[in-house]
Amino acid sequence: MVNPSLKAVRGAFVDFVDDPFSTSQLNSELQSVRYLQDGLLIIEDGKIIEFDTYSNLSDRYAQIPTEVHEGLILPGFIDLHVHYPQTEMIGAYGEQLLAWLDKYVFPTESKFRDVDYARQIASFFLDELLRNGTTSAVVLTTIFPASVDVLFEEAQRRNMRLIAGQVLMSRNAPEYLLNEPQKAYAENRELIQKWHGQDRLLYAITPRFAITSTDAELKLAAKLKEEYPDLYIHTHLSENLKEIEFTAALFPTSKDYLNVYEQFDLVGDRSIFAHCVHLDESAFERMSNSGAAIAYCPTSNLFLGSGLFKLHQAKSPEYQIKVGIGSDVGAGTSFSQLKSMGEAYKISQLQGQSLSAFKAFYLATLGGAKALSLDDKIGSFDRGKEADFVVLDVNATPLQALRNRATKGDFSLEAIASQLFGLMTLGDERSIKATYVAGKLAL
Repeated sequence: MVNPSLKAVRGAFVDFVDDPFSTSQLNSELQSVRYLQDGLLIIEDGKIIEFDTYSNLSDRYAQIPTEVHEGLILPGFIDLHVHYPQTEMIGAYGEQLLAWLDKYVFPTESKFRDVDYARQIASFFLDELLRNGTTSAVVLTTIFPASVDVLFEEAQRRNMRLIAGQVLMSRNAPEYLLNEPQKAYAENRELIQKWHGQDRLLYAITPRFAITSTDAELKLAAKLKEEYPDLYIHTHLSENLKEIEFTAALFPTSKDYLNVYEQFDLVGDRSIFAHCVHLDESAFERMSNSGAAIAYCPTSNLFLGSGLFKLHQAKSPEYQIKVGIGSDVGAGTSFSQLKSMGEAYKISQLQGQSLSAFKAFYLATLGGAKALSLDDKIGSFDRGKEADFVVLDVNATPLQALRNRATKGDFSLEAIASQLFGLMTLGDERSIKATYVAGKLAL
C-alpha cells in the first residue's frame, strides 16, 4: 500500500555541499556544487527522506505520486534582512539613510499600530516573498507588538520558516515610535513565549540600530539574550557614514560601531548584522572570531548611496565570515533575490572583483542557512531537511531564451553556471515557475 504522505519531485536539481568561497580554483568551486540532471526528491510530511538520481530511486518509489518539473530546482531562497513595514514605501525618492528614515520610513511605520493595516501588509509581504522564490526570511517589524503577532500568524498560516521580533527604539525617532525600555522588555518576553519555536517560527531580539537605543535598552536586550540563549540578535551595523558618526557621538567609550554591541554582549554566533559596508580590518576579524553573520543588502546599499560592501574581504581566507543576502525592502528595490545577486555582482565588479553564479546562489541558499545556524534544517537537499525549494525557468523571457540558446542541451556544470548567471543578471519574479514550502506548492 502506498504511503499517502509520500510524494516525489523529479527534475534537474542544483544545491551546494560546501562553501565555494573557501576555494580559489574553478575546479574546486565546481566541487562545492551538487547537480543532478535527472534527480528525484522524496518528501514525507514536509521533509526530505531521499535525494538521488532518478535511476537510483525510481524503482523503489515507482508507486508514489511524482511531479515533474522543467527548469532548475534549487533550495528556497533565504532573505537575511528585510523590513515588512516598509513594503508600501519601497522606492522612496531622494534621500540617504538618516533623512530617508525621517521623511519616509518612520511615518509609514506609525500606521502599524492599526492591526488590520498590519495584517494587510504582512499578508502581501509574505506572498511577495514566495512569489520571488524566498521561503525563509529574517524580518524586522515595528515597536507595536501587534505588528509582530500578525506577521507570525500569517507566516504560520503559510508554514514558512521566519525569524522576527519586536523592534526596540527608545530615542532619536518620533515620539510615536518610541517605547520605554522596560515596557519593551516585558512585551518581548510575552512575544518570545508565544512564538519562539512554534512550528517553523523563531524569535530575534531586534534593536533597530545603536542610534535609537539607550544603554538601558541595550542592557535589557542583553538580559533577554541571557534568559533565552537560543534567540537571535538582529540589527544594523556600519551602513552609512553619517550613521557611524552619530553612533560614535552617542557612545564615546566604544572604540567603533561594532564595539557598541560588543560592550552589551550582543555579538555572537546567533547575531545578524545588516550591511557592514564600512567595517575595518579589526571589525572583520572580531566578527569572524565571534561567529556573527552579515546580511549583505546590495540593492539597498546602492539605492541609498551607502557604499560598496567588501564581500571579497568578508569571505576571504583570513576571515570567512558567515554571509547571506538580504533584500532589505524598502531601501532595497526588489523582493527578488535574483536581482539582489545581480547587484552584488556589479558591486564586486566596481571593486575589481568577480562574483560567480555559484558563489551568489550559495549565499542565497546554504550560505544563508549557515549564517542562521539552520543548515541542519534548510539550504540544501540533504536528507532530513525541510523541503523548501524553488523551480526556476532559465528561459522565462524571450531575451533569456535567446541568451541561453548556446547552452541548450548542455548539461555540464559550466553550462549550468552560465544559465544561473543569466538568471541573476536578467531574472526576476517571472523566472520563478513554482515555490514549495515544506513540500507543498505555495505559489
